[in-house]
Amino acid sequence: MAGVASRRAAEELILQGRVEVNGEVARTLGTKADPARDTIKVDGRRLKFDSRPRYILLNKPKNVVTTRSDPQGRRTVIDLLKGVREYVYPVGRLDYDSEGLLLLTSDGDLAAQLTHPSHAVERVYEAVVVGVPEEDDLEKLRRGIFLDGARTSPAELRRVGSIGKGRQEMSRILVILLEGRNRQVRRMFASIGHPVKKLTRTRMGPIKLGELKAGHWRDLSDAEVAKLKHATSS
Repeated sequence: MAGVASRRAAEELILQGRVEVNGEVARTLGTKADPARDTIKVDGRRLKFDSRPRYILLNKPKNVVTTRSDPQGRRTVIDLLKGVREYVYPVGRLDYDSEGLLLLTSDGDLAAQLTHPSHAVERVYEAVVVGVPEEDDLEKLRRGIFLDGARTSPAELRRVGSIGKGRQEMSRILVILLEGRNRQVRRMFASIGHPVKKLTRTRMGPIKLGELKAGHWRDLSDAEVAKLKHATSS
């Protein structure tokens, strides 16, 4: 929240002895400090805190990396957040070649809850896949398939339309997941021989993408943040 580092990077700073609390080096992970009362320094500089976390909804375009920085020099989601000075980071991931709803925040607690499988926060996608999958194949995906040695959680899949005809026909399928494994939707459809041509995330929990244009972002309202927090508490 002070714009210094992510949680994981902050742990490394502590282990390296670069963090002080009230003049004493804090080397133990889990050490408690209150930014309202304690003096916290990193590399000798006192931290300043914004007491209100930032919650942002971004419509991620294709060919943008869902990270804060990229060693290959590709455009990242942070590059799209013009005017945002807080240290925000993505909630979960959205593939480089996928698009749609992405949440970013400086609230580490909420981000961790939204991405933890135990909270089963819904992720809704619209997938355009090659061909017309048989209902039996869709039922296999609904029940769960093995990816990386573990069965995927039960999913909802519903055919909502088609594009083209004959050999060029593609199907539009609504997919609702309760987990977010790496490239999960694409790997699911590849397993039944119907690769994904386009993948758009349209909802996460109670937050919908709506009419937000690709590459644009907005702050969540207080009501939307409250709904997100409620979704992780149930």
